Amino acid sequence: MAAPLADLIRPDTLDDVVGQAHLLGAGKPLRRIVESGHLPNLIFYGPSGVGKTTVARILADMQGKRLHRLNGTTASTEDIKRITAETGTIAGIGGIVLYLDEIQYLNKKQQQTLLSYIETGEITLIASTTENPYFTIYNAILSRCTVFEFLPIPPKEAERAVKRGFALYGEQLGTPIETEPEVIPYIARVCGGDIRKCLNTVELASLAADTENGKRLVTLSLAEALSQKSAMRYDRDGDMHYDILSAFQKSIRGSDENAALHYLARLLEANDLLSACRRLLVIAAEDIGLAYPQAFPIVKACTDAAVQLGLPEARIPLAEAVILLATAPKSNSAICAIDAALSDIKAGKGGEVPSHLQDTHYAGAEKLGRGGYQYPHNFPHHYLKQQYLPDTLQNAVYYEYGDNKTEQAAKAYWEKIKNSQK
Repeated sequence: MAAPLADLIRPDTLDDVVGQAHLLGAGKPLRRIVESGHLPNLIFYGPSGVGKTTVARILADMQGKRLHRLNGTTASTEDIKRITAETGTIAGIGGIVLYLDEIQYLNKKQQQTLLSYIETGEITLIASTTENPYFTIYNAILSRCTVFEFLPIPPKEAERAVKRGFALYGEQLGTPIETEPEVIPYIARVCGGDIRKCLNTVELASLAADTENGKRLVTLSLAEALSQKSAMRYDRDGDMHYDILSAFQKSIRGSDENAALHYLARLLEANDLLSACRRLLVIAAEDIGLAYPQAFPIVKACTDAAVQLGLPEARIPLAEAVILLATAPKSNSAICAIDAALSDIKAGKGGEVPSHLQDTHYAGAEKLGRGGYQYPHNFPHHYLKQQYLPDTLQNAVYYEYGDNKTEQAAKAYWEKIKNSQK
């Protein structure tokens, strides 16, 4: 068998496609568009192994169009021109569908080569990408296409493909394949919604299985040994990296320590220790802030220890940091304050530093009108009301006390002192 099992088992109709019911189910958007008899320019966005290529092939067959396939990692401008040259010829008389996999790897010029052809309908473009198309595909192409998001295949749906895979491979080998009861659910679950990964595991397990009484038996221990290490999808430079970090921070901000530990585990399973440490430091400052100022030095100590220890021991201080931050009181008053100040600066609201705050450590400062600053430590409570902001901003308020115990205590302290000097 030269072809991989994932290619041998590819569905021929939309009804045979595993998953993507939100797009391909009866009455769903993509299904209705195709059944209308018109195939527009499309962009399929989603992770690997979830049916993007298969669906593109089926759609081209349904429309009776010639299908060309290119991959953005290897395609050249000349490759694209060779396909566009077929328009208006006998080869392209029924219409041409260009399936362009990983379109994000094409440069702007290569993508623009397609524009005139997809505008006139001489070529129907179906592009796929594993990265967010709104970040990686040029607007000229994006505005002429409809984006559909393909989702990871749920384990229950993936089980269908795993069962079919074992049945087909048994036929190819000429030996029936039996599996222990836990094998099919395990493979469907551990491959993280990637059907190609599921079927690769099916293929390896079938080949490695012991043959007894004319049958091959796939055991759970064999499936575990052959399955890829992690069920999760993770790419340090891709969308999933940022999605996990975003969920990590939002879970801590939302005081859900269990969800936060889950996302930490995903980062650590991918050996992404530094991203976890950096994000924890950001969270300590941004989301806990002045409600619990001691959190930052504690988290700094935990992240330093984690880096020194390395994995797997690093998981322990990082788990402590996550639980501390998730269960701590929250305040974003500091980030709101600095962002408000930055907003004024970016809007040009600067102004001169008041003369009494300017440097006077040079001869002639008094002649220039510098001076008049009063030293607060010489006054009761180490405070004296005087102007610090520029004249144009002297009434600006950037910091608003948070509603937590620590900041409210500071507010009460300063209100008492400042009111005494009115």
